[in-house]
Amino acid sequence: MRSLIYSIVAVAVLGSSTAIAQPEGISGGPVNVPTEGIIDGVFIQEHIPTKRMIPYEHVREADVIWSRRVFEYIDLREKINHTMYYPMDEITMAGTWVKNATRWSLWTVIRTHIINGDLRVFYPYNPFNKFGEKDGYQLKYPVELQPGLTYETDSNYRGEMVYLLGSLGPQSDIPEVDDEGYNIEITLPDGSISFKYPPQDTIWYTSKDIIQYRIKEDWFFDKQRSVLDVRILALAPVVYDMQIDAQGVTSIGGMKELFWLYFPHCRFVFNNYFVYNESNDAQWMSFDDLFWKRRFNSVIYKESNIHDRMIESYQIGADALFESQRITNEIRNIEHDVWSF
Repeated sequence: MRSLIYSIVAVAVLGSSTAIAQPEGISGGPVNVPTEGIIDGVFIQEHIPTKRMIPYEHVREADVIWSRRVFEYIDLREKINHTMYYPMDEITMAGTWVKNATRWSLWTVIRTHIINGDLRVFYPYNPFNKFGEKDGYQLKYPVELQPGLTYETDSNYRGEMVYLLGSLGPQSDIPEVDDEGYNIEITLPDGSISFKYPPQDTIWYTSKDIIQYRIKEDWFFDKQRSVLDVRILALAPVVYDMQIDAQGVTSIGGMKELFWLYFPHCRFVFNNYFVYNESNDAQWMSFDDLFWKRRFNSVIYKESNIHDRMIESYQIGADALFESQRITNEIRNIEHDVWSF
């Protein structure tokens, strides 16, 4: 009888291991099954790549007795935020995207699923008026794929991604030549003659180029649950705005938002990717868990106000940080005041 039980258990374990080892069942990023039948570790890391997303609690308008909208930036240079920044990826000269085999940075996850068509991208400004107000956080300028097409087959969509996922490099000063070695000439609209130059190379952004993530979120007090809660509504990666002058010298002209993403949609993607845990390799969380538990440090740069202005418009330097901390303490005191008798 005992041998029969052992046989049944052995068959069950073998069958479950074979099913789990199939990469088709994994919806997230890299797992520790590099080859069929090979486990890179003591056990298969299946919890994060296959788990379902925990939905938000339903909130009625009538139950929200106080709310405040704030905008914050997550500085990836801070050590506590390095879990979003590392590990690095690389795009070779041949265009090959080299990603880490164990886990991915937040940018690698975002870029992968934008290319796959899983995440909807929104311009950071009105695409018909790039010099107008940068109100992309309202998520009203989507970049749409044509129905039935993908990143590879939709040339218009792929062309827009050149400006959202990368930037154009400097124009070459060496003209193109024909089969006989002569410079190719072209006629300009004004009738003058010029040379034909090769198209500018696209410089794709990688993990090391992302310096911030900006988030838009709502803090609110729900009287039904008697809690002060927060919901992230949108997220935007930020890079340095590199500018090249006439002499070819590159300088930093500030920061720029690449695009905005609707965070509730991002959760379905972030839910299945590992985040590194410095204390315990057996207890890695997901990016969705990281945002839910707020395991990051952020600084408020704007709150809802009558002037619709950012903090930097009326405070600078250390005073701006003090103003950000004042707003944070004000939000924290709301819950304290509710429970004061």
